[in-house]
Amino acid sequence: MTLLSRNELRELINSETTLVENMVDTETQLQPNSVELTLKGIETYTNSGAVDFDNSERKIPSTEPVEFDENGWAHLEPGVYKITFNEIVNIPLDRAAIARPRSTLLRCGANIGTAVWDSGYRGRSESMLVVYNPYGFRLKRNARVMQLMFFDLHSELTEGYSGQYQHENL
Repeated sequence: MTLLSRNELRELINSETTLVENMVDTETQLQPNSVELTLKGIETYTNSGAVDFDNSERKIPSTEPVEFDENGWAHLEPGVYKITFNEIVNIPLDRAAIARPRSTLLRCGANIGTAVWDSGYRGRSESMLVVYNPYGFRLKRNARVMQLMFFDLHSELTEGYSGQYQHENL
């Protein structure tokens, strides 16, 4: 696997089948080795979830939206939240992606839990936000919160992601 550079990312974002759609500000969000994803919404969990081996008993917990104030801010108490991104990600069959939180979140006492973006995935993804800071954390709508790194797989897969989250939040 080879990590894509800023110039390679720029070319792919500006191509006909762009890697990332609906960016707030492409030049600001393009970093040397990643694309920053921005905050669309925040939700709190209202019940439990479940995961099993074959997904026959999988249960995704219900959530309720967290409202932003009149200035676009949300104050989050310590705890676990689900966040949704503004951007729509399109992973071609010869690439995959891995995400990490922006270091500023870590310095504020918050973290984002992420998974692998598989080849063939298309959607407006969700991640887990954990606020560890005992005084809470403030997030503004459209804040740059996570860095998505794309990798060249050196060969194209014949079949990509086809799971439950394909085309989510579109």
